[in-house]
Amino acid sequence: MAITAAMVKELRERTGSGMMECKKALGEVGGDMELAVEHLRKTGLAKADKKAGNIAAEGKIGYAADGNTAVLVEVNCQTDFVSAGEEFGALTQTVADAIIANRPADVDALLAIEVNGESIEVTRRNLIAKIGENMSVRRFEILETADRMAHYAHGNRITVLVAMEGGNDDVARDVAMHIAASNPQFIGADNVPADVLDKEREILIEQSKNEGKPEAIVAKMVEGRIRKFLAEITLEGQAFVKDPDTTVAKLLAANNAKVTGFVRYEVGEGIEKKEENFADEVMAQVNAAK
Repeated sequence: MAITAAMVKELRERTGSGMMECKKALGEVGGDMELAVEHLRKTGLAKADKKAGNIAAEGKIGYAADGNTAVLVEVNCQTDFVSAGEEFGALTQTVADAIIANRPADVDALLAIEVNGESIEVTRRNLIAKIGENMSVRRFEILETADRMAHYAHGNRITVLVAMEGGNDDVARDVAMHIAASNPQFIGADNVPADVLDKEREILIEQSKNEGKPEAIVAKMVEGRIRKFLAEITLEGQAFVKDPDTTVAKLLAANNAKVTGFVRYEVGEGIEKKEENFADEVMAQVNAAK
């Protein structure tokens, strides 16, 4: 059976695959459109599996909200070129919307959610096959509040959610901007786990002893340094970025506000990136496409 341009066009529109791949698939199944679609899906998923070992440290932070509930989700790819593309952006938004609508317990449950007749996992793998880069849904967090929520995106890499009681929208946004800039780990000193404090205290005691300080004053020195440590890692203890003469705790108190939760995601945070020569990377992609 002759493979016409119209047949290739229809298959491309249905699968999103390249022109040559569509023409080849139609030829292999004798022009049967349904078999060609099935063939491309099978080969596409196989290609996606081959990409699974590639490091994906670029990507986007997706955001969705419904009333007083909001979600952040990190979806990764291999290059910033792909992360800026419409198709990757659409995948990220689809994932965020699915979380809000279904409240999955974890990433595995999220990937099993069906959108437009197929699971998010199948959608992800099909896009990997089409674009040629590994992609992954890395993490997500759902934040709820009975009062107000602030969402702040700093460029394309850092996004913050803040749940707040009291205050006003301007204060909530200012706190979100502060979190983006200063990256606190906890809300206040009471939220710091005991094991974190115990470990830091152990380190500080050893440091003080190595400095040759008398044991009589080591305890006072350590507690002073613990207070400084807490000020550095807690939102309330940090100096407010827009007014370093005051702390975030004082800013909140002055506005009758209380932060009940926050999420700060940075694209690729904690992922060890593989250093590659750019020319070698381009050639690797060219060879992979053959």
